Amino acid sequence: TIPMPPPNVTGKLHMGHAMFVTLQDVMARYARMAGKQTLWLPGTDHAGIATQNVVEKQLEAEGSSRAALGREAFEARVWQWKEQYGGFITGQLRRLGASCDWCRQRFTLDAGLSDAVAEAFVQLADKGLVYRGAYMVNWSPRLGTAVSDLEVEYSEEPGHLYFFKYPLADSDSGEYLPVATTRPETILGDTAVAVNPADERFRAFVGRRVTVPMSGGRTVPVIADDYVDMEFGTGALKITPGHDPNDYEIGKRVGLETINIMNKDGSLNEAAGAYAGLDRFDARQRLWQDMEAAGLVIKKESYSTRVPRSQRGGEVVEPLVSEQWFVRMAPLAEPALAAVADGSIKIMPERFEKIYNMWLENIKDWCVSRQLWWGHRIPVWYVHSSQADADAAEEGRSDRYVVARSAAEAADKAAAQWGPGLVLMQEPDVLDTWFSSGLWPFSTLGWPNTTAADLKQFYPTQVLETGHDILFFWVARMIMMGIGLTGQAPFHTVYLHGLVRDDKGRKMSKSLGNVVDPLDVLAQYGTDALRFTMATGTTAGQDLNLSLDRVNSNRNFTNKLWNAGKFILFQLEGVSDEEWQQLSAADFSSSDSWQGLSLSDKWVLSSLHQLVDQVTSCQERFDFNEAGQALYSWAWGEFADWYVEASKARMYSVNSSSVSSAEDTAGGGAASSDCQAAGITRG
Repeated sequence: TIPMPPPNVTGKLHMGHAMFVTLQDVMARYARMAGKQTLWLPGTDHAGIATQNVVEKQLEAEGSSRAALGREAFEARVWQWKEQYGGFITGQLRRLGASCDWCRQRFTLDAGLSDAVAEAFVQLADKGLVYRGAYMVNWSPRLGTAVSDLEVEYSEEPGHLYFFKYPLADSDSGEYLPVATTRPETILGDTAVAVNPADERFRAFVGRRVTVPMSGGRTVPVIADDYVDMEFGTGALKITPGHDPNDYEIGKRVGLETINIMNKDGSLNEAAGAYAGLDRFDARQRLWQDMEAAGLVIKKESYSTRVPRSQRGGEVVEPLVSEQWFVRMAPLAEPALAAVADGSIKIMPERFEKIYNMWLENIKDWCVSRQLWWGHRIPVWYVHSSQADADAAEEGRSDRYVVARSAAEAADKAAAQWGPGLVLMQEPDVLDTWFSSGLWPFSTLGWPNTTAADLKQFYPTQVLETGHDILFFWVARMIMMGIGLTGQAPFHTVYLHGLVRDDKGRKMSKSLGNVVDPLDVLAQYGTDALRFTMATGTTAGQDLNLSLDRVNSNRNFTNKLWNAGKFILFQLEGVSDEEWQQLSAADFSSSDSWQGLSLSDKWVLSSLHQLVDQVTSCQERFDFNEAGQALYSWAWGEFADWYVEASKARMYSVNSSSVSSAEDTAGGGAASSDCQAAGITRG
C-alpha cells in the first residue's frame, strides 16, 4: 500500500508532482508485476488557507466579501468552486501516467474523513492532549489566521536598524539607555529593557526604570538577562513580550507584563495610544518621525534582516499572543521517536533520521486552530445558560465547553455535566489542514471503523514516498497520529526524494523566472522522457538539477524503445490467436527451454536474466537511478543496437529466400505458414 501525498485542491502541476508520481508509479507497477496485491491510494487536500484565499479574491473582484455572504453561503461558494476547479490537479496527474487506483480517490473534507477528524480530536482530548490557551503565534493579518512555525518562511531582506534613546525615568540630566531595533512600532508594547549582566557599560542601570518613548510617560524596568547579545546594536535590548517570540520567553521567565498593541488586521489598537488605527508599517514611519521631533533618535542604519513571511500569502507575519487550540505533542513524539530508533520505521536516506529526531526531541505544542471558514470545524461546543448569554459572548465562547463528535453528542455531554436547558455554540475556528492530512494513511481506509475491510487489509501501509521538505509538516505528524490513534506505525519505510531545481541548481521560483512547467515539457518531449529523467536523475534525498538537454536525450531513448517495439509488432502482424497464446506462454527460465535457440538468442536471454536480477535488487532497495541506468544500458546497447539489428539480418535473409523460392516456382504455393509470411523464424 502506498498513500499518495494529497496535492492541494487548488494546485497546479509542478515538478514536485512529476517527481512523486514517477517514483510512486515505479513502486506500484513493480509490486503489481511481482504479483503483490497493490493499492496506490490517490486523493486531494482541501487546503484551507489556499482555497479560502482563492475564493475570497473572487468575491473581492465581484465587490463582495466573505463577511457579506455569511459563513453558510461562503462555504457553499467554496464547495461550488471545488466542484468546478478541484479536479484540474488530478487530471494533470493522470497526464503524467499515474496508475493509481483512481476509483478510490478521497478528499480530506469528504464525509468519511471528516468523521475521522472529529474522532481523532475527541480521542486526543480524552487523553488530555488538547487545550485552549493564550500563546505566541504567527499571525497573518491579510489571511486573518494563525499559521504554524512550519508555514513561515524567512528571507533576508534590506531594512533598517533604528537607534534611539530610552530616557531614565529618575534622571533630570537627560540620561538614557541607547537601544536599537528593526521594528520601532513595537516600542509601544515594550515592558522592559534588558542588558547582559556581564556588560559593564550598563551594569549601573539594572534595577532602574526607563520611560517608553511616545507612550505618555509609561515606565518599564531595566533587567539583566544572559540572552542579550552584547555585540548586537547597542548591547541594550528592548523587550516586547507581546510581539517577539524570544521576548515572549524572557517575559514568561522573569514575569513581565505582556502588552498587545496590534489588531488582527495589522493595525495598531488602543494600547498604542495616539497611533491607534494606523497600519503597522505606517505607524513605524509616524512613530519614528515623532521620535525625531522629540529628540529621541540617535541614527538609522541600513541593515539586512530576516523577515518572516507567510508561506501561503507571502505577507509579513506578525508574532502576537492569541487564544488558540493546541495539541500537546511531547507524549505523541515519544513513541514516534522510538519507532525509528527500534527500526519499526526506516527513513531513507538515513541521514534524515537525525533531522527527524532533532525536531521531535525539541517539539513544541501544535497550534491546530485556524481562523478560517473552509475546513474541519473544531468539534468543541461552548456551553451557555441562556441564548442571551450566548449572544453576548465574544464569538460564542465561554469557559465551559465539551468536546464531541457531533452536536447531538455535545448536547448529551453538556446536559450530563451541567443539567438541561443549556445553549451550545460550536467553536468557529477550523483545524489546521495538516491535522486531517496527518490521518491520511488510515482515515482513507475506513478508520475509525476498525472492522473496515480496507483498513484490515491495507493498514499499516508499506511505503510512504514524499519530498524531504515535508518531513516535519506531514511525515512526522502521520507517524505520531498513526501510533497514537491506531497503535501501529502507519508505514515501515519512508522514502524521501529531493527538490527539483533548475539546471544551475537554483530553487525554481517566479521571481527568478526559472520555473519549468511540466505540462510544457510533456508537450515538447513526451511524458516518458520526463518520467525517465525524474527516475534516473537522482538518488534518495538528493536534489535534482533538471536539464532539458537530458530530457531531450531521454526522449531519444524512448523513441528507440518505440521503434524497437514497432519492429517487433510489425513482425507479428500475421500471427494467429493460437500462435499468440503460444508466444505468451513461452518460458525461458530453464536451460532446457533454450534448446534449439540461436547463439544470439541465448546471449540476449542470458543478459536479460542478469538485467532482471540487477533491476530486481535495485527495486527492492529503492535504488531507482541504478535500475534505470541498467535498463537504459541494456535496452539501448544490447537489445536495440545489437540484438534487434542481428534479428533484422536474419529475418530479412529469410524473407529474401522466400521471395527467391516463390519466383523459381512461378507463383507456386504460398509461404508454409503465417509465421513465415510474417518473417518469424523458430529456433
